[in-house]
Amino acid sequence: MDVDTITLTTDDAPSSYKDRQKGRDRMKPPTSFVRIVDRTRYDVQKAELLAGDDFWDGHSFERRGRNRFLYQSAGGRYFTVNLTQWQDEQDTLEPVNPDEAIRLYRGPLSEHRVDYQTAFPDVMAEDA
Repeated sequence: MDVDTITLTTDDAPSSYKDRQKGRDRMKPPTSFVRIVDRTRYDVQKAELLAGDDFWDGHSFERRGRNRFLYQSAGGRYFTVNLTQWQDEQDTLEPVNPDEAIRLYRGPLSEHRVDYQTAFPDVMAEDA
C-alpha cells in the first residue's frame, strides 16, 4: 500500500493528551482526516459516517483506549478511521473492501449512524 499524505485534525479534540488518556473526553470521529492510499484520496469531510464502536459501557466510550469508525466515500469506497489514546500509537485511516465493511457493521461497530440499506445500497438482502 502506497501512502502519500496523512492529515488529521479534530476540532472536537480534548484539550490535552493527559485528559484524553484519563478518559475525561469521549474520542469522537475526527472532523478532518485525509489520507491518500494507492492514488486514492480518502477524506472524512467528503464521506458519510456509517458506524462506530463508541458506545457507553458504564465506564467510558473507548474500547481499551481505542475507537474505530466506518465511513463510505462519495465514490462508494469504504474505510475506517482508528483513533487511539495510547502514546506510542498513531490514529490511522485504512481502506476496507465491502465484505469487510459489512462484517464490521454487523459486528464490532454496533453504534450505527445509518441503517443497513443506506450503508450498503448495492447489497441485496434475500428473504429467509
